[in-house]
Amino acid sequence: MAVIAVQKTSASPHGRQRNISWLAWVWVGPALVLELVFFIYPVLNTLWLSFFNKTSTSYVGLRNYQRIFTDPSLLEVLRNNLIWLVLATVLTVGLGLLVAVLVDRVKIERVIKSALFLPMAVSFVGASVIWRFVFVYQPPGQPQIGLLNAILGFFGIGPQVWLLDPRFNTLAMIAVYVWMMTGFSMVILSAALKSIPDEILEAAKMDGAGRFTIFWRIMVPMISATLTVVTITMVINILKIFDIVYVMTGGNYHSSVVGVEFYNQLFIFGNYGQASALAVLLMIAIIPVMYFNIRQIRQQEKIR
Repeated sequence: MAVIAVQKTSASPHGRQRNISWLAWVWVGPALVLELVFFIYPVLNTLWLSFFNKTSTSYVGLRNYQRIFTDPSLLEVLRNNLIWLVLATVLTVGLGLLVAVLVDRVKIERVIKSALFLPMAVSFVGASVIWRFVFVYQPPGQPQIGLLNAILGFFGIGPQVWLLDPRFNTLAMIAVYVWMMTGFSMVILSAALKSIPDEILEAAKMDGAGRFTIFWRIMVPMISATLTVVTITMVINILKIFDIVYVMTGGNYHSSVVGVEFYNQLFIFGNYGQASALAVLLMIAIIPVMYFNIRQIRQQEKIR
């Protein structure tokens, strides 16, 4: 009887392990199915379609990718994406860092931060609609209901077609993105600045370091990890920018970006091959940036 009891006791942990393994698969299984159906399969199918023609009936190899880098209209799309990537990233991160430093430990810090962070509560579509009214154009001699043209008229300057003129439309839409996302950068960087020990800053001041020196030699190096994460987050968002461009110009007037061009090629022109190639290109551009971002976040967690 003792032997049988021992055998039952020794067998029970293995039974519990099997039950635990079975329960784990029960919980993980639906997530894996959803991952395969809604992520892995679409990625592979998009990659497959990118090697076919407009109607997915004939194999064309790398012709769709070749067209991206040779067709003038698609080269313009890549150029616009690059302009977005450089200007929007520099402005959102730079202004966010500048404001975070300037309002740090001032009496109205909360008021300023709340005002700058408030646009984050508005969706990209909502912000685009709001700013379309700011950029509204009326012919000379008529009342300018657009805020920006009304201000220009006050100073005797003629109205500008901000969203129709290729010289201005991309910059105007970048301004909308900066208005929305600067508050996000500011809040994250401000939290990083407050983690810097006061003793280090006081020691630098006692050694005769000026504010500019303290900023570049102490603050920026000590928050470099957070600064990198915020910058990469902005890069990822900008690479797949869609809402603002689609609502404000629809990609017309030489303002299209990769996200909008992919949408137009698929749903407007019915060109499945070209649309898939653009989607794959966008994915290839984002994956290394996301990988680097994940590495930076893990390094920050190890330091903590």
